[in-house]
Amino acid sequence: MTATAKRPTSGSTSGQATGPGTGTATVPETGSANPPASRLRAENLTLSYDQRTVATGLGVEIPDRSFTVIIGPNACGKSTLLTALARMLKPRAGQVHLDGRAIGSYRSREVARRLGLLPQSSTAPGGITVGDLVARGRYPHQGMLKQWSADDEAAVVEAMRQTGVLELADRPVDDLSGGQRQRVWLSMVLAQQTSILLLDEPTTFLDIAHQVEVLDLCAELHARRGHTVVAVLHDLNQACRYATHLIVMRPGGVIAAEGDPSTVMTAELVEDVFGLPCRIIDDPETGTPLMVPAAPKRYAPTTGATALAPTT
Repeated sequence: MTATAKRPTSGSTSGQATGPGTGTATVPETGSANPPASRLRAENLTLSYDQRTVATGLGVEIPDRSFTVIIGPNACGKSTLLTALARMLKPRAGQVHLDGRAIGSYRSREVARRLGLLPQSSTAPGGITVGDLVARGRYPHQGMLKQWSADDEAAVVEAMRQTGVLELADRPVDDLSGGQRQRVWLSMVLAQQTSILLLDEPTTFLDIAHQVEVLDLCAELHARRGHTVVAVLHDLNQACRYATHLIVMRPGGVIAAEGDPSTVMTAELVEDVFGLPCRIIDDPETGTPLMVPAAPKRYAPTTGATALAPTT
């Protein structure tokens, strides 16, 4: 295919048609004249993989129409929480609520019309082209009485355009670099056109320029189109630059702090949660918190340079 998407012959490659949206998606009706302030929240979750408990008593509320970023050390439960919010992992205890209802009470297609997930790793069917993979993001909108339409095609083309992969539409996904594949998966999520986007490390495999492109796109979806974006990131400075709401997790699935990055991100917090002495200064471009690691003594600056002393 060129810039025209074919209707896929099967559903999503990852269970619930993982993929958030762009375009002109509107907030779904909740059946109430006064919808909850937080469309997506979790209460008292116990999360486990096999027999290993990752978190207990975990509760979060995702502010509606926020750009929420979850940060924390490796293996603290960031991705596990995101997976539970997407209904891809069933809690051993507690409940996730979406639009005022237990998320488990929805049919899979209903969930996929309301939120989309970009998982940490994905596998495409062998030989599938970029355009056909992105088109699978339209799976939740298909049905016995709803066939592939001009609106579906437009959503797919726009998603590929926004992520810069439109010119790759005819290429097999197998032939792409890691960074190109990541942008294709993001395109599939955007083609889904949901108003809640869950992104698990969306900048994985991307060089710094494409990392900024992807995060700028997410910020635009949030600011101009009213999407609720929830992303797991490792880079603390990117998190502070883009987030309107920051959730900091520590090992054991414990929420260490949350709120506006300008008040949450302190040198004391970084050292307490990450074990890294640092200074927090203002980003010269955005004014948001910028974390600067303290220089070890063995890297003392030469004459004319100024050392960053560890905070106490």
